[in-house]
Amino acid sequence: MAIRPIIQPDNPVLRKKAHRVTTFDDKLQVLIDDMVETMLDAPGVGLAAPQVAVSQRLIVVRLGDDEDSKKEFGDQAGQLFVVANPEIIKRSKSTVEGIEACLSIPGYVGTVDRHEIVVITGLDRYGKPTRIKAKDWLARVFQHEIDHLDGQLYIDIATDVWKPEDREKTETPLPE
Repeated sequence: MAIRPIIQPDNPVLRKKAHRVTTFDDKLQVLIDDMVETMLDAPGVGLAAPQVAVSQRLIVVRLGDDEDSKKEFGDQAGQLFVVANPEIIKRSKSTVEGIEACLSIPGYVGTVDRHEIVVITGLDRYGKPTRIKAKDWLARVFQHEIDHLDGQLYIDIATDVWKPEDREKTETPLPE
């Protein structure tokens, strides 16, 4: 396994629609392992193959597994999801606004409206069909990563983007 460089928006691979995964060979398994290691090292909760300059429809997702995450996410805390050719086949009508960041856009965050619940289908790391129902934070992560496969970044759909340290400097402290 190896940690791969995470590319930024100046690399055209990040803005192109990725190609479908058609071969589930040893090379793909190495890519998956490298993506997981890169994501965890960054640290992040999701990574799409285009973010490591590979134009394939492949994502890895893993929510934290600390005690707070276990309370919030239950059995999905710490679970690794590897999905090739993911597609969102169902979306809740309800959406929720939330703050997102991206490993390819370090130092910035933004407010993005996402569906509260999504159902994703695709193939697991061995080419077997998989179906995932994701809600809340996990749904947000899947939507964010699948957007990468279509060349879209969260900054393209955010209602606001900022550097957190800039907001901290301008906020008035609360009286004690």
